[in-house]
Amino acid sequence: MASSRAVPNLAFRRLRGQRSPGEFAAAVRRAAREIGEQVACDARYIGRVESGEIRCPNYAYERVFLHMFPGRSLTDLGFVARERVRGRGARAAAGAPAPPTPFRNDEESDVLRRAFMTGGTATVAAASLGLGPVPAARAAGRGAGADTLGTIPAPRAGGRFGEFEVAAVEEAVRRIRLLDDRHGADGLYARAAVPLRSAYALLDSGTAARQSAADRLHTGAGELALSVGWLAHDSGRVEDARSHYAEALATARVGGDPGLEAHAFSNTSFLARDAGRFREAVRAAQAGQHAAKHLSSARLLSLLALREAGGWAGLADRAACEEALGRAHTLFGRGASDADPEWMSFFGEPELEFLEAQCWSLLGEPDRAVRHARRAAALNDPDFARNLALYRAQLAADLARDGAPDEAAAVGEQVLDLLGDVRSTRVESMLAETARVLHPHRARPEVAAFLTRRRPVPLQGGA
Repeated sequence: MASSRAVPNLAFRRLRGQRSPGEFAAAVRRAAREIGEQVACDARYIGRVESGEIRCPNYAYERVFLHMFPGRSLTDLGFVARERVRGRGARAAAGAPAPPTPFRNDEESDVLRRAFMTGGTATVAAASLGLGPVPAARAAGRGAGADTLGTIPAPRAGGRFGEFEVAAVEEAVRRIRLLDDRHGADGLYARAAVPLRSAYALLDSGTAARQSAADRLHTGAGELALSVGWLAHDSGRVEDARSHYAEALATARVGGDPGLEAHAFSNTSFLARDAGRFREAVRAAQAGQHAAKHLSSARLLSLLALREAGGWAGLADRAACEEALGRAHTLFGRGASDADPEWMSFFGEPELEFLEAQCWSLLGEPDRAVRHARRAAALNDPDFARNLALYRAQLAADLARDGAPDEAAAVGEQVLDLLGDVRSTRVESMLAETARVLHPHRARPEVAAFLTRRRPVPLQGGA
């Protein structure tokens, strides 16, 4: 709940200690799982709490924080008592009108909270997106949670927008990222296009009440385009991803946002590498480093150096690849900082190892690739289920190429286990390539079991 008189929450900041906002957000998500809660906590949410923008958390966050810090009350954690910020009395005292529609952002509505508790994420999705009932079979399936993306309101009378609408765009970005981490992209992409269109409609037709809102909307819409582009990328829609990334880059340039520009170039480089356009991958990564050079984030520069290394590996330029990898490790070793963008919450040591594994694989050194892919899978944060599937898929492929068919098949079966909850065309295509490499070893029982299980089950004839 924003206020122009926000008072920094120093008590909460002290509780974070030496952890970065992203690291603390991951701890919050882990604590939530321990008590059966689901919260879309990220570095920006922690920043909003510490700045005093969020004066009192919603009920889900309250339960999580009290679980993390037993014996403390909300006021001990630096929050304002709920009755001072919630309800009709608080609004009357502040002289503020009720918001025009209930939106489930960080201060989620009690109506949607009850819907979640009684009907699961699919029920919340239907309510928040205004899509009507979700079919029962789909609601019970693995992709049910992929619908909970939030609602972005239209501009107000006179075409004006402000904090309320901007917060809706930012919340849509958070939800897409959280659900992608848990479920993968395939079940999310089509629905994510809805909030993206709404965000750009606001940007194109609305007038900001304040310049700060206009700036945040530019960034939010661009980040949303990148998130939707990533869903297209991970689900095998290469041209759609390319279009969304270009849209985000244009938004960054118009808004004069170097952080968004660096993010757009990072994703563009990643897509180019996956599509075999290695020279483009190098150029985009280098452009991203140029955009990011004044952002004070060593981790962002490290990731962009890794993107560059992947392009050089695809071009079979070992010396340039090793030089970029060296820069990436040096920058990564400087540690996380508050300047790290919130979208980089995925980028820790596991991702560093995974991206290096890809480089050695492209350079034709599967033994070195195996070492790094094995570390990536072992170190992965359980918050990122899709990444675990990805890292193990890379390990299975590298093991197959390194002459270890039985272990490759065993790891491939672990990936198939994860694909019960994660849908990623990219991961499945990696498994298909592993199956191709393993096919000559199909007489081995372990390999035969993997190949049989991976084979798509044919559709049954109808009655």
